[in-house]
Amino acid sequence: MRAVVPQLPEFLRELLTSDVAFVVLFVVFVLEGAMLLYIAPSELLVPGALVLIGEEYLLPILAIAVAGATVGQYGLFLVAKYGGREYLLSRSWFRLDESKLDRFDGWFERWGPLVVPASNAMLFTRGMLTVPAGFAEMSSRRFLVLSAAGTLVFETALAVLFVFGGRVVG
Repeated sequence: MRAVVPQLPEFLRELLTSDVAFVVLFVVFVLEGAMLLYIAPSELLVPGALVLIGEEYLLPILAIAVAGATVGQYGLFLVAKYGGREYLLSRSWFRLDESKLDRFDGWFERWGPLVVPASNAMLFTRGMLTVPAGFAEMSSRRFLVLSAAGTLVFETALAVLFVFGGRVVG
């Protein structure tokens, strides 16, 4: 588990050990939530922060992770809600192709708003239902609550696995 740090880019490691670590962590999570962070897998961010900033900061790191990711997802949600499908698909920074977007739209149509926290709590689907929720014009308040709940489950699970798994394995 402690091999997390070498997998983070050098500049990110340096920033996360600086005096502005919590601000940088918040920005990183905003980018991750908005599906714009391509430099590090989301499942490495909380464990990497725990190593670099310190496990004694577990609760602030989790709070920053949930707040940042939720802000980022909310931004993407608003772009989907007001920009629409064609707008998103025409953007080079939006990395879901039409077939994947169709699949996630189908999930949202079938299961409704509950897929937002469920998808946020799982590897490989984190944030993917943000866009269909926006297309469906879900209320902002409901989206924010559901998004934050799923992100809290995901980030807490990563932290617990890292902290307790690292003690068992390491």
